[in-house]
Amino acid sequence: MASEITYAEVRITNESDSLDTYSKCPAAPREKPIRDLSKPGSPSLLLTSVMVLLLLLAITFLVAFIIYFQKYSQLLEEKEAAKILTYKELNCTKNGSLMEDKVWSCCPKDWKPFVSHCYFILNDSKASWNESEEKCSHMGAHLVVIHSQAEQDFITRNLNTSAGYFIGLLDAGQRQWRWIDQTPYNKSATFWHKGEPNQDFEQCVIINHKTTGWGWNDIPCEDEHKSVCQVKKTYL
Repeated sequence: MASEITYAEVRITNESDSLDTYSKCPAAPREKPIRDLSKPGSPSLLLTSVMVLLLLLAITFLVAFIIYFQKYSQLLEEKEAAKILTYKELNCTKNGSLMEDKVWSCCPKDWKPFVSHCYFILNDSKASWNESEEKCSHMGAHLVVIHSQAEQDFITRNLNTSAGYFIGLLDAGQRQWRWIDQTPYNKSATFWHKGEPNQDFEQCVIINHKTTGWGWNDIPCEDEHKSVCQVKKTYL
């Protein structure tokens, strides 16, 4: 019996042709990544945040400044009102051209006016420099500060030639003289007696009368003398 022979057709495909087929297919386009603006690292968001923060800081500073200014103004008004109420009675005169928006210049009763200040002579008792300054302070004033010959002449016309009176001048150390109201000490406008000041341990000053006239003399602060108080005029 003859064997049956089966034939099968085998087709061999060239591998390179298959690769060429795939290589000819266009590649899918890559999508560009979309930047997420909500992320913290976004420059535009960071810039906006900084601007908002600066704006808030500016508003906060402005509000704080307005509140501070209002409180400061109110404090000044209250201080002025308290000063007026300190005195039971004021003696006022028609004001000149010193302050155009104010009509009257006033001093407490029994105080003596001169230019822009009022003066009070403490003749009741003697005290040390610190005690004398404290007495003036209780009246809303301080020991007298003298800056001109005219002012000294006015003051001395109301003093007793047999007494000494503390003034608001003291030695802060190393003969560095200063006024109690912190105004500059001007050597060209001082009225020391001849030879004064002469002792380092004498750190306070009185004004007294000698044969040559009125002048300043440095003395120990613990010594007891009369004194002169000074306060600025009140303008109404």
